[in-house]
Amino acid sequence: MTAIPLDGEIRDGRHVLTVRVYYEDTDFTGIVYHANYLRYMERGRTNYLRLLGADHRALFEETEKEAPGFAFVVRAMSIDFLKPAKMDDVLEILTEPQEVRGASITLHQRVMRNKEVLVEADVRVAFISGGRARPIPKPLRLAMKADQDAVQS
Repeated sequence: MTAIPLDGEIRDGRHVLTVRVYYEDTDFTGIVYHANYLRYMERGRTNYLRLLGADHRALFEETEKEAPGFAFVVRAMSIDFLKPAKMDDVLEILTEPQEVRGASITLHQRVMRNKEVLVEADVRVAFISGGRARPIPKPLRLAMKADQDAVQS
């Protein structure tokens, strides 16, 4: 049996995170409650950044010195709910960079069951400090750009 890394893995420039649907994720009809897809995608984005070397604690400590009160925040999201997931389904959350800019990145995310797309979203995330947009730290921006190029190849 192959162990799946807790934080997922990056394959061909895409971050892949596997999650199982639990009873607590479902509504009274037995399907995943719509807001829980946002949680799955948040885990995908967070773990993608972690695997790129943006360990949140280390990044926070280093960046806090230069940009007090910094954060990555969701600026905009477009989401399509295509098909439902049910309890005990094993899902893959795919996260890939679409556009890397100075202070923001647009990510394309998909929630998949086998090869079937259940939910699809485009998420724009901004890097802020002191209540204002700031440039994403260069090493992180370059790593995201490399993944964007790998996905488009």
